[in-house]
Amino acid sequence: MAVSSTPARPGNPTATTVPATRAPRRPRGEGQWALGHREPLNPNERIKKDDDPLNVRARIENIYAHGGFASIDPQDLRGRFRWWGLYTQRKAGIDGGRTAVLEPHELEDEFFMLRVRVDGGQLSLAQLRVIADISREFARDTADITDRQNIQYHWIRVEDMPEIWRRLESVGLQTTEACGDCPRIVLGSPVAGVAEDEVLDPTPALDEIVRRYVGDKAYSNLPRKFKTTISWLVDTPYEANDIAFLGVEHPEHGPGFDVWVGGGLSTNPMLAKRLGVWVPLAEVPDVWAGVVGIFRDYGYRRLRNRARLKFLVADWGVEKFREVLEKEYLGRTLLDGPAPQLPDKPVDHIGVHRQRDGRNYIGAAPVVGRVSGGQLAKLADVVEAHGSDRVRLTPYQKLLVLDVPPARTESLVDELRGIGLEARPSAWRRGTMACTGIEFCKLAIVETKARGEELVARLEERLRDFDADISIHINGCPNACARTQVADIGLKGQLVVGPDGRQVEGFQVHLGGGLGMAQGQTAGFGRKLRGLKTTADELPEYVERLARRYLAGRTEGETFANWVIRVDEEELR
Repeated sequence: MAVSSTPARPGNPTATTVPATRAPRRPRGEGQWALGHREPLNPNERIKKDDDPLNVRARIENIYAHGGFASIDPQDLRGRFRWWGLYTQRKAGIDGGRTAVLEPHELEDEFFMLRVRVDGGQLSLAQLRVIADISREFARDTADITDRQNIQYHWIRVEDMPEIWRRLESVGLQTTEACGDCPRIVLGSPVAGVAEDEVLDPTPALDEIVRRYVGDKAYSNLPRKFKTTISWLVDTPYEANDIAFLGVEHPEHGPGFDVWVGGGLSTNPMLAKRLGVWVPLAEVPDVWAGVVGIFRDYGYRRLRNRARLKFLVADWGVEKFREVLEKEYLGRTLLDGPAPQLPDKPVDHIGVHRQRDGRNYIGAAPVVGRVSGGQLAKLADVVEAHGSDRVRLTPYQKLLVLDVPPARTESLVDELRGIGLEARPSAWRRGTMACTGIEFCKLAIVETKARGEELVARLEERLRDFDADISIHINGCPNACARTQVADIGLKGQLVVGPDGRQVEGFQVHLGGGLGMAQGQTAGFGRKLRGLKTTADELPEYVERLARRYLAGRTEGETFANWVIRVDEEELR
């Protein structure tokens, strides 16, 4: 295209043309509120704009609980219900090959998964008993421990939700913002306040965040979910969270917290980055709110798959992120701080450990987080009989009993074993986690919990005396709810070609991933070898073969992750 500098017409031979100049193209907005991009850019944003999702509870209690599943508005059902911990569960009998093909209403059953927030993993006996009773009465005895320190029910009916909320809230529990584009459960050390080597108990800050901000409509419409962890000890997966506060000693100001931002896994994994600041305990809630405010206002809302905080941190860098936090949200400069000191070896709290008050805590492992209401009720009886009133859930699908007198410790270990909770588990039971999988999850492609139980049983039978720690994380789809990419052996569910040429359930294998949980560990994602997959049926044989090769070929003190990096690919197949 051209424009004339002088009109070209007959009799004007000197008329010339020059290239047209185009107006600069305006950069496409990413849906950042702070930059004026407020128009909803995808269906999820529209649902939140039409009505704050927290308002749906009133409709559940006043309309849907009376009218039943058929009365639920679709936008509430597949959108706003999540803010109260509710997802429709997968209809039984739908195979993984149809997960990405069917519409949501074709996949979902008329029952719900329900997550109960257990912030910091902290449960009293009264709370544990209510959780157990709800499981047995309303959830067909389901009550899984998740790797977010939640309790997760299945088979919940909308008609029962008012009574479930009444019972939970009578003992100080809630499902508020257990799911949804909002601040999810706050992870915390399961031994906060009792650990011998804890310098500063972060529980007051964790409790204050929950009290101030969970259910606050100023923070209930974020671009996507927001995950938090606060711990003095290095015992939560801090590098995989949107924000993490990790204990550190400042040379001048004493104990406080180092801040990390922008972690998250799923299909585009990124590790959190240090802001380089030191925050005293009293200021943790304000700094947390500032970071959430940045995410709310500057987070990307145009494309759902780029709406996590990690993408903003990656684009801005930590220097700009810190500058915006200080200038726009806190109104003051944060103190520079040192990096945290990592322990000599990773901490998972399984087994018998001494508390600072001379009593013991005991960490026990179910298999892949699967427990039941009946089992939890028996646990409450056992705990009470041994003089304790406190149970903790861990971010690794395990549980702890606190405040056990030394003289009662071995008795408790035996009683826990009697109800299926092992305080001295095999390496396989200790290190294996699994997400919900195709049994209940609409996104899943393969079975996970039963496969995990089968895998642990097989390895315990064949390699009972295995003397190394290997983490195995089993996920039913690419979304990494079980933190697939940061496991020694990460298993991502997918359909693979079986021996007879047909598609069957299987896993893509990630090897040698991990987080920086101890000295000498380098955080990184698992190694993916071209074509390295296994059918679900062949999984136990594959893991056994891999473990035996590691035992035979490792050098003195060599971890599985380091061995994976060193050896030829053929050793890993």
